[in-house]
Amino acid sequence: MHSFARHRHSEAGKASAKETKGLILNGGWRYDLMGWFCDTFVFRGQLRELRLRTANLARIQPGEQVLDVGCGTGTLAIEVQSRVGRAGRVAGIDPGAQQIARARAKAARRHVPVEFQVGVIEQLPFPDQSFDVVFSTLMMHHLPKSLKRQGLAEIARVLKPGGRLVIADFKRKQERQGRAARFHAGGSSMQELAAIVSEAGVQHLETEEM
Repeated sequence: MHSFARHRHSEAGKASAKETKGLILNGGWRYDLMGWFCDTFVFRGQLRELRLRTANLARIQPGEQVLDVGCGTGTLAIEVQSRVGRAGRVAGIDPGAQQIARARAKAARRHVPVEFQVGVIEQLPFPDQSFDVVFSTLMMHHLPKSLKRQGLAEIARVLKPGGRLVIADFKRKQERQGRAARFHAGGSSMQELAAIVSEAGVQHLETEEM
């Protein structure tokens, strides 16, 4: 159903949501409710499995700095915070203000110190070489090709030398089967993403399917 890409980077301002050319999802708690319904009745737990496998692919170590780009309501970012521990840091950005408000509320309720802010992939509000791990989960298919290039260049900028980028996304509809093909029209070409990632300067590409 999904394609995974794991990449290792060998080298080395808060943006307004309305500046992005990508699709903005919002809804806050309604988004979470829809996600629960889809995972329970459409994907039969595969979305939860996707988050777990995505986190495991990153091989997060205690003390590392982690960024979730397009974090939505913060589910993955909150889940991986326990892996970095008190010495580490987890941040999440999303162009949807309601998504970020929901993410902050969830983190506060669970007493999890994750930093959430409104931001866009084409202008990441972080210094160069800030993160050991960057996630992008079910987000790339919402971006036009030019924005994928710009966003992945920004991700490469904020990755530390030796850092890891983990991308998980739907395959293109014509490459999918079963419920996923009927439910979701969007998708990404693994070959196209791999080429754009390489252009951005991220190296040592690995891919796998779920």
